[in-house]
Parts: sequence; C-alpha cells; structure tokens
Amino acid sequence: MGDMPLNDMPWWRWRAHVRSALHMFSDPAFHQETWLAGHEGYGDVTDAVYRLVEDTWLDNWSAEKYVGTIFRDSGEAALVDVAVLRVLRIMHQVGADAPVSAYLEHHAWPEAVRAAREAHVLLATNDGEDPDAPPRTLEVLRIMTRSA
Repeated sequence: MGDMPLNDMPWWRWRAHVRSALHMFSDPAFHQETWLAGHEGYGDVTDAVYRLVEDTWLDNWSAEKYVGTIFRDSGEAALVDVAVLRVLRIMHQVGADAPVSAYLEHHAWPEAVRAAREAHVLLATNDGEDPDAPPRTLEVLRIMTRSA
C-alpha cells in the first residue's frame, strides 16, 4: 500500500474508504477536472457519500464511536464528524441523484469542501501520506483494500 500505514488500524479498509471520500470532497480541482468533466474511474458525488458513510454508519453515529478502530484519536473523529454532517446536509437538500453541478453550486458546498479538507489533511498526514497527492481511482482503492 505504499506509504500508507493505515493498515495498522483494526478497521483499516473502512478508513481507506472514508479517506478516499474525504480526499475527493476536499479537492476543488478534482471536482472540476474529474466529476464535472465526467471522467470515469472515480465514481460521482453520491458514490463518495456512500464510501464516507455506508460501512461506518457515520450518518447515524459520531465518528468518536470509532476511535481506535477507524480513527486514531478524537481529533480525527471530530473533523470527520463536521465533514460528514456538512456533506450529508447538502445531499439531503439536493437529492442523492442530483447532478454534480447541483452539489458544486450549493451555497454550503465551500464549507463542506473546507471541512473535508481539514479532515483529509489530518488523516493523510497521520497515515504518512501527502495530502496534496491526487485522489486515487476506485480501482486503486479496490486493489489497496484487497491486500493486507
């Protein structure tokens, strides 16, 4: 898995999915060059929401519940909670099947991006990874989470 020691966490695969989603939400250039441009291989906004909350139930529980399993400490958990709440609020307002542009044009999108960026930077840094590297494709994520 390269420089990512995230597999030292008990639920590292879930961490990888959360990190992938936060990374995509946190990168405005990625939004324009990949999501809006319709480039395949990364999924869309809804896919990223599901990676963020599907296995973790972060749409129902605080990330604090996962300290020691997915998140290293309360600082990571607190930043993830803020990002999840902001992204989910927008998703519920525009609809899960809304086009990417509906998310990007939402008045609260910049706040969601900022929150995702803060969480992404902390998690990536704590895993020994460059937070400014481009997001990985879903295929790379699948390969990473298949190997231990």
